Amino acid sequence: MKLNRLETHDRFQHFKKDQSQNIFFGAEQCLKNNPDSLAMQDRCNYVYIFAHPRTADDGVTKRMLWQPRLTKPKAQTNSYLFRANSHSDIVEVIWLLPPEELWEQYILGNITENADVLYYIDQYCNHRKKLEAKHPEDLSEERAIAVWNEIIANKRYDNIMNSLYKLNIKLEI
Repeated sequence: MKLNRLETHDRFQHFKKDQSQNIFFGAEQCLKNNPDSLAMQDRCNYVYIFAHPRTADDGVTKRMLWQPRLTKPKAQTNSYLFRANSHSDIVEVIWLLPPEELWEQYILGNITENADVLYYIDQYCNHRKKLEAKHPEDLSEERAIAVWNEIIANKRYDNIMNSLYKLNIKLEI
């Protein structure tokens, strides 16, 4: 089969652009629509967005899980981490780490080369402490726990109030 190099290159460029848009769309959706993310942003000037793919029960389908966090998790392969300023569109990439068995695909000179991914792979392999280091503006562990406890308490309160309203119970105060 003969391939038209220009058409193949154009399709590949479209694929790369589409993949990039999917990742940033997922991060944006987590940032702007996830209730935990919104609660964190109301209480903190940043939020981490941790993403990692998981295989569905059928063993074939993959889906991305997007988790807002107040603290930076340990770096791990097959994950993405972003740090976003609260209530803004400013998002910083902390890492993009594909599964380890795919790392060779990103080497310069390959059709799927990606200098950014290679940088994060190098950081993961050779400078992991730097990659996992706290941002200067991060909350302390104690403060992050206090914020989470506040968010959980508000969720419980909201659940109780919603249950009461569904039962049409009126409280006399």
